[in-house]
Order: sequence, then structure tokens, then C-alpha cells
Amino acid sequence: MSALLELDGIAIHYGGNIVLSGLALTVGSGEIVGLLGPNGSGKSTVLNAVTGFAPLASGEIRFDGQRIDRFSPQRIAQLGIRRTFQLPSMPARMSVLELTMAASSERHGIGAALLRGPAMRALEQKTRDRARALLDELKLAAVAHLPAASISGGQKKLLGIACAMMTEPKLLLLDEPTAGVHPNLRGELVAELRRIHRLGVTLMVIEHDMHFIRELCDRCVVLDRGAAIANCKPAELERNRRVLDAYLGRAHGRRSLEAS
Repeated sequence: MSALLELDGIAIHYGGNIVLSGLALTVGSGEIVGLLGPNGSGKSTVLNAVTGFAPLASGEIRFDGQRIDRFSPQRIAQLGIRRTFQLPSMPARMSVLELTMAASSERHGIGAALLRGPAMRALEQKTRDRARALLDELKLAAVAHLPAASISGGQKKLLGIACAMMTEPKLLLLDEPTAGVHPNLRGELVAELRRIHRLGVTLMVIEHDMHFIRELCDRCVVLDRGAAIANCKPAELERNRRVLDAYLGRAHGRRSLEAS
């Protein structure tokens, strides 16, 4: 399996606060990797660094063999990296369908700008059909006409995935996709992410729901205080004392991880 994403000794400092400290992490093409750790361990900062929103103090980030840590967020996105957010903010004046259509990479760039008349209408219809199909798959068809800002928090998470998939990414970074999602929909979300994975998309997922991690991920990387303390299969987490101490706290012990 070839490396798609490589973080080589990256460090990020905010003033005197060290958020990431010499972190090394590799995600292979076609993997589903869980990124775990207690609050403040640096998980979301990793996603910010990969997408160009957090400058490095040192180290390098490579995507598909190309160094990207000096690229703008827009250029990184054009290479095929997309992300969702833990607390997505949605516009009040666009419907769910309009926002999903607006995310399409086909509607941007010089080629689309030159289209006129029937060609433009054909592109709009193709984009609309793709957006409707994604919304249907993510159980959002019933709210497609509603303002994007008015839907529930869980639905906003799903809408973020739909918008990301409109760009046909190579790597999709998900920041706590189950937070705010109704428990009855979590199994469907696992199935949808596996479907996305079968399309050839590599996934890296920040998540606290251990059942979700066990069902979805091939491998887990656990962070603590900005450094990786474990790199293993989900089933091996409950036997890792460093994970138990850092991620759950010493007072919780093994039983908490097994029950989570």
C-alpha cells in the first residue's frame, strides 16, 4: 500500500503552547484511519495542518508524494483533500440543495466560466442530479429545500459530507462525524462512509465513539499532548495501557474502554 499522506516530524506552536510536537503519521492510499485522543491532544490541529490552515513550526507534510505544507488551503483542496468540521456553520440564505450544488468542483474554473446556453444548462442539470443523489444517500432529501442553517446539528454533519463528496476527493478528513447525529443513524453513517471508501476515497476520522471506530476503521493513531502514543488496530486499544491512561484517564481503567 503506497503512502497517500505523510506527516514527517511536524510541530505547531501557538505562542508558548506546543500543540503538536514532532508528530510522524502516515496514511496509506485506501485506508480508513481513526485519529483518537483526549480533548486538547492536537487532533483537530492535525486536520488544520493538512488542509493548510495551521502553519508548521517545523516538519513537512506530503500528499501523494508532493510537499504541501507551504501551499494555500485552496491549492491543497484542488489536489483532492477535503474535510468536514466538528461544528459546521451553514448559510441561512441557501437551501441544502443549493449549497450542495455550489460545492461542485465542476461549476468552478475556466472551463465552466466559458460555458453558455445549452452547455451551461446541461452542466447545471448534471450538478443538480449528483447533488440530489448524494442528499438521498445521506438521508437529507426531505430537507433539500430548507435553508442549510435551519437543519439539525446532525444533519449539518451529513450535509458537510455531501458537500465534500461533490468535489470527488482523494482524501476525506472527518472531524467527529457522529457528534449530534441520532444514534439510530450511526450505523447508516458507517455504511455510507464505507460506500464512499469503496469509490476510492481514503478516510481519516476524528471520533470519540469507540463503537463507531471499531465498525469503520482499519487502524487507529492515538495522540496525547501533541505526540502519537499508539498506532494499532481498533481491537488492540483496550490492551494498550498508555491509551487507557491518556485517552480515558487513569481512574477509568480497562473497563471504561470496553464499555464505551
